[in-house]
Amino acid sequence: MTKRRSIKGNRLFWKIAAVFTGVLVVLGLVFVLIASKFSTSYYTTAHQELYGDIAKHLATFTQPIRNGKPDTTVTHDIIHSTMVANPSVEVYLLDTAGNITDFVVPDTTVQLRRVDLAIVKAWLATKEGERPMGDNPKVPGEPAIFSAAPVYENGRLSGYVYAVLASEKQRQVLAALNSHLYIRLSAYIFFVALAVAFIVGIITFFLITDSIRKIANVVQRFKEGDYSARIPENAKGDLATLTTTFNEMADVIVSNFDKITATDKFRQELIANVSHDLRTPLSIMLGYIETMMIKKEELSGTDKERYLSVVHGSAQKLSGLVEQLFQYAKLEANLVTPEKEPFLINELASDILMSYQLKAADRAILLHLDATPRLPRVFADIALTERVFQNLLDNAFKFTPDGGSIRVILSAEKTGVKVQVADTGAGIAPEEQAYIFERYKQLHNEVSPKKGMGIGLAIVKKILELHHTSIDVISEPGKGATFSFVIPA
Repeated sequence: MTKRRSIKGNRLFWKIAAVFTGVLVVLGLVFVLIASKFSTSYYTTAHQELYGDIAKHLATFTQPIRNGKPDTTVTHDIIHSTMVANPSVEVYLLDTAGNITDFVVPDTTVQLRRVDLAIVKAWLATKEGERPMGDNPKVPGEPAIFSAAPVYENGRLSGYVYAVLASEKQRQVLAALNSHLYIRLSAYIFFVALAVAFIVGIITFFLITDSIRKIANVVQRFKEGDYSARIPENAKGDLATLTTTFNEMADVIVSNFDKITATDKFRQELIANVSHDLRTPLSIMLGYIETMMIKKEELSGTDKERYLSVVHGSAQKLSGLVEQLFQYAKLEANLVTPEKEPFLINELASDILMSYQLKAADRAILLHLDATPRLPRVFADIALTERVFQNLLDNAFKFTPDGGSIRVILSAEKTGVKVQVADTGAGIAPEEQAYIFERYKQLHNEVSPKKGMGIGLAIVKKILELHHTSIDVISEPGKGATFSFVIPA
C-alpha cells in the first residue's frame, strides 16, 4: 500500500513539474516574441529620433538643386560623405512630383523611380514620435523609416531631400544579430523555466501532498471503522471544499448507519410483538378447532356454537391486526396518497358512532357525540379520516372499563374543525405519553398492564401527518385520556 501511494505521489510530482515547465516555456516564448516586436519598434524609433533631421540639414546647408535640376558636383560629395559617416543612410533627391532625380547608390539596386509624395507631406506635417513609414526605393513594398525636407530655390519649392535611415545592409546585419540573440535568449529562458518549474514543483508537491496525505489518513481511519474520524477544517481553497464535503458525507453516512440500526432494532421488536399478537388468536382458534375435532361426537349443539363463536372472534381479531399491519406498512413506505375532498365531519362522526353503539351497549359504555352547530366543511380524505376515528375509538374501548363513557367532541377552530375523543379509562402516565404514538409501543402501567397500544395510534399519527396536522393527548392515570387534533377546513 505504501509503495503504491509513493508511486502515485511521484506521478503527481512529475505532472506538477511538467505543467509548470510547459507554462514557463510558453511564457518564455511569448516573452521572446514580445521582446522581438518591441526591439524592432525601439530600433525604428531610435533611428527616427537620431537621424530624423538629416534631410533638413542637407537641404539647409547645401544647395542640392539648382535651376530645378540636381547639382551633382556639390550634392554627390556631400551625400557620399554622409553615407560614409553613416552607412545606414541612403539619400535621394526628389522633384516636386515625387520622382527620384538623383541618388548615390548603385543604380541596379534601386527598384523604384518614384516615392509616394503624400506620405512625405504627411511626414513633414506630423510631429516627432508619430511620423509614418515611407517607401523604400531599394525594397519595394517594405516600409522604411525616413527623413524628408523641402528644397527651395528663390523662394519656390524645387524638390525634396529624401533620406532612408535604415539601409538594406544594416537590416541584414541586425537580422543576423537578432537571430543569434533570440536563440541564446530562448535557451536561457528554457533552462531557467525548467529550473524554476522543478523548484516550484517540489515545493508545491510537498505542500499539496502533505494536506492530501493527512486527508487520506482520515479517510483510511473512517474506512477501517473509526466513524468519528473527521478532517480538521483549517484548509483553504479546493482542499477546504474537499474537507467540508468529506465531513458532511461522513455525517450523512453515520446518520444513515444510526437510522439503519434503529430500523433493524424496530424490525426485530416488531417481529417479536407481531408474533406474540398473532400467536394469541391463532392459539385460541387452533385450541377450539382441535377440541371440536376430537370431541365432535360428544359436544352438544350449544357447545359447538359457543366454540365457533370464540373461533370467529379470534379470526376477526386476527384479521383486524393483519389489516392494521398492512395499513401501517403502506403508510411507512409512503404508498398512501390522500384523496382530499370537502365533507361534513359531524355526519361522518355520527355514522361511525352509530356502528359502535351495539359494542358500547354490550359493555354499558355511554357513547356520545357533542358537535357545535353549523360546523364548516373540512378538506380531507374521507376513508383515512374514518380510519383515524376508528383507531381512536378502538383505543378508547380497550382502556375504558364497563360502565364508563366515551365522548367525541367537535368544535370550530380558525383553521378547521377540532376533534376530541375523550374516555374515562385507565389514563396514561406522564412518562408514557411521549411514546404512545411510536410504532408498536406497549404501555406498562398498573391500571392495565397487559393492554398494549399496538400500532393503532401510530397509524393515526401517520394519517394526520399526511393531512399536515398533529395529534395531542391530555391524560392523568385513573382519569381517562383525551386525544385531540384539527382537520383543516
